[in-house]
Amino acid sequence: MSISMIGIDHSRASVDVRARFSFTKKNAVSAMERLKEDRDILGCIILSTCNRMEIWASVQEDWEGSLLSFLCREKEVPEEEYREYFITREGREAVEHLFYLTSGLKSQILAEDQIITQVKDALTLSRDAYCTDGVLEVLFRMAVTAAKKVKTEVVFSRANTSVIHQAIDRLENQGFSIQGKTCMVIGNGEMGKVTALALKEAGADVTVTVRQYRSGIVTIPQGCERINYGDRMELLPKCDLVVSATASPNCTITKELFENAEVPHHVILIDLAVPRDIDPEVGELQNVTLYDIDSFKIDAASPRLRASMQKAGAILDEQMSEFYNWFSGRDVFPRIQDIKTEAVEDLNARILKILKKTPMEDSDREKLLKAIDTAAGKVVNKMIFGLRDSLEQDAFMECVAGLEKVYED
Repeated sequence: MSISMIGIDHSRASVDVRARFSFTKKNAVSAMERLKEDRDILGCIILSTCNRMEIWASVQEDWEGSLLSFLCREKEVPEEEYREYFITREGREAVEHLFYLTSGLKSQILAEDQIITQVKDALTLSRDAYCTDGVLEVLFRMAVTAAKKVKTEVVFSRANTSVIHQAIDRLENQGFSIQGKTCMVIGNGEMGKVTALALKEAGADVTVTVRQYRSGIVTIPQGCERINYGDRMELLPKCDLVVSATASPNCTITKELFENAEVPHHVILIDLAVPRDIDPEVGELQNVTLYDIDSFKIDAASPRLRASMQKAGAILDEQMSEFYNWFSGRDVFPRIQDIKTEAVEDLNARILKILKKTPMEDSDREKLLKAIDTAAGKVVNKMIFGLRDSLEQDAFMECVAGLEKVYED
């Protein structure tokens, strides 16, 4: 069995190319279910965000399929035309990529926090659809654990930033102060909430759009106003800045809608969605400055940032070693468990003869036996896994086989 993945991201493809391969949650579940119909696919996970789309699979060693071919069939596009935008990783290369990715070290905004949640959500979505397997489950969970360790122990100069924070910094450097500006955020999902909160903290008057058909209680960041999504174009002429960050397959602002709104002054539009929320033609109109999610990137890392990267890398190397140890030993775990059971039963048979001759209450004798069972199991585990950590793989497997022979009938 092996681990394989394909991916497309902001470093390899534009927003419009990435949009062709993005997935909603519903579409991702359908695609994973179809991929799992291949008997050689043991588990699969689809990670789809604004900046990247990846398909992960644990496959049989002799699997001869192609994740890219499957994806292009799903999206009904010619594989030859889009092959150049994708990268394929397998085995250790794939594992390393996921650990670094989940820690935010491959994000457009270095060390941003949202990717941890996105990786966790991708795993949960696959698990709920019964599409993951033990290997991908452990891999993704350990990658998230490693990312949290990096966040706790490594300080990045741009920690806790997101695309909108980078956008605010850029606008401020260009002389556009957010303080006191009238801003509208279209979309109240995770990205929309982060955006609204960041603008509010920067001193803006923020209004967030919400959908009328949403059931239950809809929360928006404290201090922000709310309007129905259908009223957004009425508010637009009063806005200095509009950010759109929805998961809608349709544009939230088209050229026709914008022209009909008759905006009387210059306005800045920021489109953080993939696929696009704002028609690119809107950016060609007078008094409009339009940015998309690819407009905000960090340049070469500073020496301090490189030092933080090295520290994070050391942490991830240690965490990846734990995964490799688990992965290499997963097939032998049942055999080790059988050896431990046999050893504990052997000890019980020997010590029970002594305990029967020892004056004590039956209840105390039973408690003592349970305590001995637990202690013996721990000792056996310590010895066997100690051998695993100190011996080459082949030598360790010979030891396991030898221990099994000890208790053969």
